Amino acid sequence: MKNILDGKKLADSIKADVRIEVEALNRIGVDVGLAIMLVGDNPASNQYFQATLSACKRVGMTAYEFRLPKTASVNEILNVVHGINIDERISGLLVLMPLPSQINARRVINSISPEKDVDGLGAISVGRLAADESTFQLFMESSQGEILRSKGMHPSWSFLPCTPYGVIRLLKSYQVKIKGRNVVIIGKSLAVGKPLANMFLVKEATVTVCHRETQDLASFTRQADILCSATGRAGLITGDMVKKGAIVVDIGINILKNGDITGDVDFGSVSKKASMITPVPGGVGPVTIAMLLENTVRSAQRNELLNSPLMMA
Repeated sequence: MKNILDGKKLADSIKADVRIEVEALNRIGVDVGLAIMLVGDNPASNQYFQATLSACKRVGMTAYEFRLPKTASVNEILNVVHGINIDERISGLLVLMPLPSQINARRVINSISPEKDVDGLGAISVGRLAADESTFQLFMESSQGEILRSKGMHPSWSFLPCTPYGVIRLLKSYQVKIKGRNVVIIGKSLAVGKPLANMFLVKEATVTVCHRETQDLASFTRQADILCSATGRAGLITGDMVKKGAIVVDIGINILKNGDITGDVDFGSVSKKASMITPVPGGVGPVTIAMLLENTVRSAQRNELLNSPLMMA
């Protein structure tokens, strides 16, 4: 289909660039490591765990696996996080969500060192995004590596959350105009909805955020030039809820009983009206992992720049 926003194509391009950056660091004796923590046995989280391990291998990045049982206490989890924070082999940490219900997820995420918060979800990273202190990255035209080598990187800059940043990068790769467009986001999570709204605002779109208490959802979605859904509710968005020519970004991930993966959008009916649409799988998901890898290599580059005068030459 001509109207597909192919996330895999973009992800492959980003990974190729990341591999070059990893190899450049390897040549000066720097290994790039990503820690991946999985607590419990959530099927979707385990699938993302495996996909991230595979992606690390592809770009030459060392993956450090941390698997904890569902019964792990918050103290046990925090001890592991603190160990990773001081481990010089590791440039970034991804804690897979959701954590077991007895765990305060924000306490865990906020315990990650901001320099290793490559998923961009800690309070410092989110706060800097909200304050427009990290949004320069949304306008970078050249590669991350070239910017870092030529200008260095200020220690106060934080990582952008991978999924919403991936959405922006995907739209940009297809030259989708954002400025002045009406954007509707369904879902107000700290992982996707809120930071994505901030990013669209920075790009000068008019943004509406809908959520579970929104009355008459379709009246909002039909106004969208760009419609993004991140609720985890299969089939939430149907063709009659989308205006003709809209761009639809499906960020939802749902694993059905038969093992199939689907998003929030009824692809069959919506794709007939949308000018562009992301598939699930193969849309935002691959780009999210690519953003994680890019943030991780950027963390390693920043650490080397801040600690080795030779890198500034």
